[in-house]
Amino acid sequence: MSVAADHVSAALAPFVMSLHAYDLGPGGVHRGLPSSAVTITIPERDPLEIGWVGRRGPGERLRAVVAGLHLDAAELRQAGCTRGVYLTLSPLGARALLGVPAAALAGHAADLTDLVPAMAELPERLAACRSWPQRRELLERVLLAGLDRHGERADRRPLAAALSALSTNDRVQDAARTLGCSRRHLSGAVRSEFGVTPKQYQRLVRFERARGRVVAASLAGRLDLAAIANTSGFADQAHLAREWRAMAGCTLTEWLRTEGPTRPTRPPRQAARARP
Repeated sequence: MSVAADHVSAALAPFVMSLHAYDLGPGGVHRGLPSSAVTITIPERDPLEIGWVGRRGPGERLRAVVAGLHLDAAELRQAGCTRGVYLTLSPLGARALLGVPAAALAGHAADLTDLVPAMAELPERLAACRSWPQRRELLERVLLAGLDRHGERADRRPLAAALSALSTNDRVQDAARTLGCSRRHLSGAVRSEFGVTPKQYQRLVRFERARGRVVAASLAGRLDLAAIANTSGFADQAHLAREWRAMAGCTLTEWLRTEGPTRPTRPPRQAARARP
């Protein structure tokens, strides 16, 4: 899947981690890896079919997909037009922008128009835009309106501190000690708001940390899985390989071959000289 990322306004920055224009390319298939974020995928025209790797039953066809934190890989199929927009929200962003806790979406997906009636016309409005800047501007307006409706209803600082502590400590007990609370209190707060246990959240963060380093190393042409495993919190390369297969539903090598980044190449010298 090819993407073009863009920045968001300062008001949205605490809640919107990324905003992309995407193209699934030939075949229109994408493997959605486990995520510690809430994701929103809005196809440009054709509905998206989403299924979960390893789960029985047919996939769902949705006009716009909102997925919660999940430890399983998803398979996304988009026939016809394979373009659209893709957002990742911080776990706190679900309540602040959509008015629902991330726990309501954990481990599954829902249609955006069913989840947030106020955004029912967003897919069609995006499809009517003629350029990416127009789509980006529209998305920001809609998200800011959601922030006005839902953003100030509760103090987010304790939950934000909990996520930060879990991300920077290897053990849940150490995170609880950093926060000055019991492990039981921390577990209850995290599970109630985000739909995963603290240990599961740490597992997702560790996986995403490794994924980011795999992508960066692959683009640089210096892929050292043993070093990535060591710096990402895995016991060794074999541990990373087992976790990747368990969570992504494929080996790391298979993912790199089918959906991983490609190393950028320099333009031919002739083309460079012809440039004005």
